Parts: sequence; structure tokens; C-alpha cells
Amino acid sequence: MFAKLFSGVAMAMLAVTASVAHADDAKVLNFGIISTESSQNLKQDWQPVLDEMSKRIGIKVNGFFASDYAGIIEGMRFGKVQMGWFGNKSAMEAVDRASGEVFAHVVNPDGTSGYYSLVGVSKDSPYKSIDDILKNSKSLTFGIGDPNSTSGYLLPNYYIFAKNNVDPKTAFKVIRTSNHEANILAVANKQIDSAVFASDTMDRIEERQPAVAKEVRIVWKSPLIAADPLVWRKDLPADTKAKIKEFFLSYGKTGPNAAQEKAQLAKLQYSGFAESNDAQLNPIRQLELFKQKGKIESDANLSAEEKKAKLDDINRKMSDLAKS
Repeated sequence: MFAKLFSGVAMAMLAVTASVAHADDAKVLNFGIISTESSQNLKQDWQPVLDEMSKRIGIKVNGFFASDYAGIIEGMRFGKVQMGWFGNKSAMEAVDRASGEVFAHVVNPDGTSGYYSLVGVSKDSPYKSIDDILKNSKSLTFGIGDPNSTSGYLLPNYYIFAKNNVDPKTAFKVIRTSNHEANILAVANKQIDSAVFASDTMDRIEERQPAVAKEVRIVWKSPLIAADPLVWRKDLPADTKAKIKEFFLSYGKTGPNAAQEKAQLAKLQYSGFAESNDAQLNPIRQLELFKQKGKIESDANLSAEEKKAKLDDINRKMSDLAKS
């Protein structure tokens, strides 16, 4: 029986190895795309980039879409996704949990390397500021982003809620989770009173649906967030990594198709891509540690010794980040 069990395990391991080898032999890579908008819109914008990448690196590249950010992170964790476009928070999860590594980031049309988390209301809303919204939250509906979204969740949770000692889950009459595009549309159509969304998604709405954008008024803007990173699995072959990086760093800048590529970048609201690494995630790690620190300090169930030990550990991690 043991021999049969061992044989079964061995066969399963061989099957996994064979499938990986087969994928490599077949020259196929999956590129994960986080769900900031509908899959249809995202595919429309990214597919030409992926098609060109397939030609340039000599490996077929498929788009990989999921209904939430976790689907892309888990896809990378289990080897179904080899690289992808992430937000900083989801990239941090991919790096920590899915053998990910940041290798580049997007660059905005004006050459800057960042974006913002925004809170919007309908244009004729009586609420003029985030303070107005917090004061009246018990009677309001609020749209927030995916839990793995930097601009849709992490930043507003820290800068709006944690710093004001507000629990969004209990503060609002109704709180709804959705992607950036859906939150903008819900505010514009007065389906919810206010919502969080990313500035780059708002830029795309302004370009594609200007009538919708005019129905939304911004009442809060976060500090600058580092531009969205591109992440690959660490175990990709070195020569494949070199080809991928060369493709992104040159896309829209050199080669016979540069003009066409630049036009495609404009649809994505980018001017190109720049080299980066895991250090770009440090500010997000600091925010996560600040959030954890606040929870520990307010936890009445911890003894003084437990609280001190946990806070000492967080302070050590924050100090290490400051040095890196």
C-alpha cells in the first residue's frame, strides 16, 4: 500500500514537472492583469501590448484575468501566472506570498511615476470634503476597493479611517466593495453617495466617457502613490527575464513600431515603462506596519508584555525599512 501511495505521489510530482516543462516547451506565458475595470476594457487596452511582446520575445503571451486581485496573486503563487501588472499593495502580496519580484513600473503621460487615491461624490452632492462625509457617515453609502488594492483600499483605510479612528465597516449605512471603474459609475449615477477610486482610472473615464466624469466631484486626494509595478516570478529563466525587461523598457521608444506602440500606451494612460525593484514597495510596507501598530496599541485583550513585544517587532521592521 505504501508503495502504491509513494508511486501515486511520485507520479503526481512528475505530472506537475512535466506540465511545467511542457508549458516551457510550448513557449507560453500568462500575464496577469488586476481587475481595476471590466475584463473587456482591460483586454482591449492590454492585448496589443501582449501580442507585440509575444513577437518580440519569441514566447506566446496570454492575458490572465480574474474577478479580483487575489485571483491574480494566487495565479502567480501556483505558477499559472508568470508575470503581470499589479498595484503596489497587490504586488507586495505577490512578492511575499507568490515568489514575485518587481522589475519595472509604468510611467505617466506627463513623465511622472505615481498616481493618487481619490474619493468622489456626485457633482451636486451637499458634501464638500472628506470631513463632511465622515460626520454624516451613518446615513451614507460608501464604495471602497478590492482589499488588495493600494489606492482603493490600503491608502483610504490608513489616511481617512485609521488616522481618524473610524471603522469603515460600522461607520457607514452601507459599504460596498467594487473595482475603480464601477465605483466611479456608481457615484456618477447616484447609486452610492461617495466612493474611492484611482486617479488613473478617472483619467480613462474622462477620456472615454466625459459625460460620466462630469457627474463626479473629487473631495479627497491622497499623497502620491508609486506608479503601478510589473512583477514576474523569480523562477523565470534569466534569458526570458532579460527579454521581457528589454521589451518593456523599449516599448514605445525604439524600433519600427514605436509610433504605434506609443499610441497604445496613450490608451493605457502611460508614456512607457521604467526599471524598478522591490524597494518601491517599502512605503506600502510602512503603511501596513502603521496600521498593525494602531491595532496593537488599541487591543485591550493583550497584556502589557505581549503588547510591548509586538510593538518592538513592528518598530524593528519599520527601522529596517527606513535603512533599505
